Amino acid sequence: MAALHLGFLLVFLILQHIPRSFLVTVQTENGKVEVEEFGETVLSCKYQVEKDPNPRVEWKKIRNRDVSFVYYEGKIVGGFQGRAVMEGASIRIKKAMLLDSGEYRCEVSARQDSRPLGEATVSLTVLVPPDVPSCGIPSSVLTGTVVELTCRDRQGTPPSLYRWYKNGIALPNTPAQDPLFANSSYTLNSSSGTLQFNTVSKGDAGQYQCEASNGVGEPQRCAAKFMQIDDMNVSGIVAAVVVVSLVVSMCGLGVVFAHRHGYFNKEHGRNGSSEYCTTPQDYSQDFKHTQSFML
Repeated sequence: MAALHLGFLLVFLILQHIPRSFLVTVQTENGKVEVEEFGETVLSCKYQVEKDPNPRVEWKKIRNRDVSFVYYEGKIVGGFQGRAVMEGASIRIKKAMLLDSGEYRCEVSARQDSRPLGEATVSLTVLVPPDVPSCGIPSSVLTGTVVELTCRDRQGTPPSLYRWYKNGIALPNTPAQDPLFANSSYTLNSSSGTLQFNTVSKGDAGQYQCEASNGVGEPQRCAAKFMQIDDMNVSGIVAAVVVVSLVVSMCGLGVVFAHRHGYFNKEHGRNGSSEYCTTPQDYSQDFKHTQSFML
């Protein structure tokens, strides 16, 4: 029993002489914070030092490898002035903006401690509801062609997912499994917002509309637009081909006719040009007369 007490005493004495650097800690209650735009949130930071009575607390923001101060020399700085306050070592953001998204680092400097610096990191994501998406819906297309409808929301954070509607009814991802759309041949991409008809048919005509949603705020839809499907005018295409063929043939005959009549002959070009040549006048007598007059 005495040996056991002696062992506890020995362990106690050893612990008393080990540097207590493990007491210098910086931590956060939430390393990943999400807040809706214009909402309020807290970037928490708690620390414990070894013996320094006046540790220095700083907050920095890291975004796209750029580092900027948020809390420096005892005050809120930069774009957070008027929108944030300190609560101990934590920061309360009263009105979060989209540009606030990024990584934040709480740094505590305790110069008198055996470990003078500690830090904790908080990731902040500001959530933004989708805007009314921009939709590309053709007003008229030809049967049998490939047609793509587009839908894009550039504001939502996280990125929006898209859903297409025809005549107010949501299009299923697999049209073959739905009796209403079994005759349609299309491909939906909920991430990119595209609706592609591989071979558009008369039955695909209708009022189309796209909806963007990202779980923040209310989903948004673009204005519905009617897509008309027209039959391909085969007779018109054939007539156009015939006309083009006739024009090409006439041009070819014209070239042959001109060649046979020597319009491309060099001699003909010389003779033709010689008709317009005039005999140079002899100005020598006029020059002599002028010279004698001058004398």
